[in-house]
Amino acid sequence: MTNFRWVICTLLFFATTVNYLDRQVLSLTWDEFIKPEFHWDEVDYANITGVFAIVYALAQLFAGRVVDRLGTKRGYAVAISVWSAGACLHALCGLATEWYVGASSRLELVQAAGDVAVMISTFSVYAFILARCVLALGEGGNFPAAIKATAEYFPKKDRAFATAIFNSGSSIGALVAPLSVPVLAARYGWELAFLIIGSLGFVWMGIWVFAYKRPQDNPLVNAKELEYIEQDRVSDAAFDTQADALDAADGKAGFLHFFRFRQTWAFALGRFLTDGVWWFFLFWTPSYLNTQFGIKTSDPLGMALIFTLYLISMLSILGGKLPAIFMERTGRDPYSCRTRAMLIYAFIPLVVLLAQPLGTISPWFPVICIGLGCAAHQSWSANMYTIGTDMFPKHASATITGICGMAAGLSSFIFQQVAGRLFVYAGDTGLSFLGFEGKPAGYFIIFCVCAVAYLVGWVVMKSLVPKYKLVNI
Repeated sequence: MTNFRWVICTLLFFATTVNYLDRQVLSLTWDEFIKPEFHWDEVDYANITGVFAIVYALAQLFAGRVVDRLGTKRGYAVAISVWSAGACLHALCGLATEWYVGASSRLELVQAAGDVAVMISTFSVYAFILARCVLALGEGGNFPAAIKATAEYFPKKDRAFATAIFNSGSSIGALVAPLSVPVLAARYGWELAFLIIGSLGFVWMGIWVFAYKRPQDNPLVNAKELEYIEQDRVSDAAFDTQADALDAADGKAGFLHFFRFRQTWAFALGRFLTDGVWWFFLFWTPSYLNTQFGIKTSDPLGMALIFTLYLISMLSILGGKLPAIFMERTGRDPYSCRTRAMLIYAFIPLVVLLAQPLGTISPWFPVICIGLGCAAHQSWSANMYTIGTDMFPKHASATITGICGMAAGLSSFIFQQVAGRLFVYAGDTGLSFLGFEGKPAGYFIIFCVCAVAYLVGWVVMKSLVPKYKLVNI
């Protein structure tokens, strides 16, 4: 048997790595490099990341349909070209702001005060929001296309593991980013950091266009591997026969039709209640280390802490394997085995409750706690992505992924807005919470929400869909 499916998985891994590299550049440069230049505060940053989240949410909703219509190959190529262009577009925001306010140099922007400073802040925020919207439109297609490719190349029992592998690219992207982005920004300027990282997507796109074909049409996939990939047709024959008929009819079911099913609501709410946690850690951890401990991302210690956090999150690769082990040992359906594994993962983020108390001893303790929470999230997320493809037919896999992705983006938008405003309020009023005051108290409140989100999500999802049931679209 050939193993070309793992080549596809590797390509998806690198695409997700680039995806998260592009997303992380702003979070690693705003507090130290961009904030002083444009006179931002946490609310400005929250507005930028919040708009990104809401556009990303809507983009995933429509991207899923676009990918289902265009096909995996063309849909993914379009998505990564758009988001790479958006990543590079951030580099022009400084020049646009200089032109708008009539400044002759960056130093003039930094030294501005009064109404001029307000004008610089306002215009630059809108400029970054525009660039962030282009990035979000493209990035919205990443996971619908990747999940569709996984459904095409892997049987159900392997999908969570394959998804965990390519989804670990998000951790690798977050791992590489703190070692590269602050160095590039400090040495060459934050603009070049956006340009260099953003251009990587165009390189990947060139490889993808030549490498990807459907398994049935791929000469590098032999008959034995194709038989392995399509093994679920034996157990789900009637379901797949209907799916094939709808594939031939181009799958005309509209968005609203999907919301008739409890499975859609269960998976969407599962993402809504938990994805904001990951995005909060992704966007705010660098700022947290600076606020709480005075550690900058360009400091060697700051790089080491962020690197360690996402190195720990790489444990999530094992999280995708656990449901397959349950399936092999018990012979039970994929949903039962996935939810059993997800309940285990849901308890792990409770360690985040210790982040702030242990932070009084050393910054390494909250980083380790957050890292374990991130590892649990990625394990949870790998199974959330594949649950939809377990119960929905392949022709609808990108669409259901997009709907759930929209719910995840809305979750992130709410998290970003609440967090940014809470931190400003806490800093201005000296808010007190469980022995912490000011912004550290605000972080502790958010950490408490993050810690219990997965248990709540699991209960909601299991209540709506207690047993495995295929959906006929």
